Amino acid sequence: MIGIIKYQAGNLASVANALERLNAEYFISDNPKELDRADGIIFPGVGHAGAAMDDLRSRDLDVWLKNTKKPVLGICLGMQLLYESSEEGASDTLGLIPGKLKKFDASKAKVPHMGWNVFEPKKEHPLINGIDNKHFLYYVHGYYAPANEYTLATCKYIKDFSAVVSKDNFMGVQFHPEKSGTVGSLLLQNFLDIVKESSRKSA
Repeated sequence: MIGIIKYQAGNLASVANALERLNAEYFISDNPKELDRADGIIFPGVGHAGAAMDDLRSRDLDVWLKNTKKPVLGICLGMQLLYESSEEGASDTLGLIPGKLKKFDASKAKVPHMGWNVFEPKKEHPLINGIDNKHFLYYVHGYYAPANEYTLATCKYIKDFSAVVSKDNFMGVQFHPEKSGTVGSLLLQNFLDIVKESSRKSA
């Protein structure tokens, strides 16, 4: 059972539709006690980092996310909020992955980075099984996470940035798997498999 976090920056309908296509059971909630029932969590996001954090704090979802041991997949802004801070509104974020989000230099290319692009795998991880640098995924973002030791794959737009990250039970993707066709569905299925394995181990 997947819990999709509901908050003002969530892109809920597209994620829910993508899970339905995979015949995955899910529910949508902004209640930490309800989210405790889930086996895995999807943390979607489109919007402004500062406003998103304010909304998470108002529901105590920031505290819940920092303490959960369930597999968590952050998507786009959801991934960015896993980091320590963002230049967007000078926002302090969740601090689960080291690093600060930076804004793309609009003097170098059009911002936001929007459209189809590939990523370059840097490490093996179950989340990106079967996906390589020939597969295109859909990106829409004006801020980026610099690559660091937790980066699983990088994408290049103006400069290299983290396209996929993982630390402990937290995973994140800068692109939108729910809008990335069969490749995106493969990544979401990989996450469902990670959740299933985690549930089996904790049973």
